[in-house]
Amino acid sequence: MNAVFISRSASPEAAQHILDAQAAGHPAVLTLDRTGRPARRRAALRGIPTQPGLDRDEYPPAVFAEGGAGSSVRHIPRSDNRSAGGQMSVQLRGAPNGCTITMTVGP
Repeated sequence: MNAVFISRSASPEAAQHILDAQAAGHPAVLTLDRTGRPARRRAALRGIPTQPGLDRDEYPPAVFAEGGAGSSVRHIPRSDNRSAGGQMSVQLRGAPNGCTITMTVGP
């Protein structure tokens, strides 16, 4: 099993969202499934209005099989969300669909 670390200093609101969502019962161990991402993102964000200058951050992220309907969604600054997404993307590079990772927050 691999770990993905989201930096609290680079993405403080995304990192806090991860911690809060996990504390509320969302899983820390996730299954990579890039192919289902678009449908899971639509399901997670359905009915959540956009807000100017903010992104709708999802946990679990849509790139994981556990994402989708029932995900925790929080409005956070666009730069914070994009930073967290970039961190995740770099760490998942080369990881095969179906692998499991543990989503964690680091310094």
